[in-house]
Amino acid sequence: MYKILRIHNRLIVGGPSHNVTLLTAYLSPEFETKLLVGKKDPAEKDATYIADQLGLVPIEIKEMRRSILPFYDIIAYFKIKKIIQEYKPDIVHTHASKSGAIGRLAARACHVPLIVHTFHGHVFHSYFSSFMSKIIVRFERFFARRTHAIIAISDSQKLELTEVYKIAPPEKVFTVPLGFNLDKYSVDQDTKKIIFRNKYGFDKSELIIGIVGRLVPIKNHDMFLEMAAIVKSKTNKSIRFAIIGDGESRPGIEKKSAELGLSYSYFITNPKSKTDILITSWETEIDQALAGLDIVVLTSNNEGTPVSLIEAQSAYKPVVSTNVGGVEDIVIHGETGFITEVGDVNSFAGYVVNLIEDTSLRDRMGKSGYDNVIKRYSKQRLINDMKSLYLSFLDKKEIKN
Repeated sequence: MYKILRIHNRLIVGGPSHNVTLLTAYLSPEFETKLLVGKKDPAEKDATYIADQLGLVPIEIKEMRRSILPFYDIIAYFKIKKIIQEYKPDIVHTHASKSGAIGRLAARACHVPLIVHTFHGHVFHSYFSSFMSKIIVRFERFFARRTHAIIAISDSQKLELTEVYKIAPPEKVFTVPLGFNLDKYSVDQDTKKIIFRNKYGFDKSELIIGIVGRLVPIKNHDMFLEMAAIVKSKTNKSIRFAIIGDGESRPGIEKKSAELGLSYSYFITNPKSKTDILITSWETEIDQALAGLDIVVLTSNNEGTPVSLIEAQSAYKPVVSTNVGGVEDIVIHGETGFITEVGDVNSFAGYVVNLIEDTSLRDRMGKSGYDNVIKRYSKQRLINDMKSLYLSFLDKKEIKN
């Protein structure tokens, strides 16, 4: 049996947490896996429940945080290095940026036979200034030279890593799409819809357009609100807009809503208000939320593979998204949903209006989306792909158990 030390930034709500916990839980008997995670920020939604459901007890490295904190980063490095020396893994597999930097340096110092890193997204644009983005790219090139295999979660992301930002040569980068337990999103939808709508005060006759994810600048909720204002002016249907999530951008969303003449409410302080825009705050029962929505959208400036769109399609929901990250790998324009460029709010709103006005289009796209993601993003496909990749490297290196 080979041993894996899996290192992830932090267990917060989102696709990476599902990915690392599934790979920790289901790679046996060929692999034994120990999971290390960093400490989440106070504003982030804890996803420890995902690990709990799989019977996992991750080791928390409290000094490994989201921000760059040199003193704590150094402590985290030595803690991880000590764990590597004691555990003696055959593989160190890091996920996301901070854990990728610290974990790979520690693994390299300890001469770990196989070092793997997964990019769940990247911060090469839209997060920082142009100067800082260039510095980050240079650092990632440095780390890539100290990595045996780099995982991209979509073909478009691999293209960015190899051709656009030249992080690593193509022969070092492998596409392994995310995988999920998707079964729950398609069952008992009528019951879940009633539960969600009763909880948040949505009427059964209303059409609800929703966006799911953290409330942070990169998610571009301003575009969501601008779309909402346009859509509201172009349809006579009874519609409302749900923002499923919470975070630092919430005050800005409230201000922008007022500027656009949209009524706004935050469920925690004003439950079941009949406003145009409702922020639900954190919702752990995403399958219920998706059952309660009619159309799911994403307006991000940057993404890896947006999990909210995979989950939405597995719940038979049509989607409209900006063309970022791996969106084109999971949404088939005109068949399972619609894709626009970032900032093209008029086209975006037009597609949403088309879906609002055409029930058969919503149903047809929802069915096509379900068929597409179930085939491509299952849990078992992820596990098989990753096992094959590990073993192909370990066999070449002739590692002895």
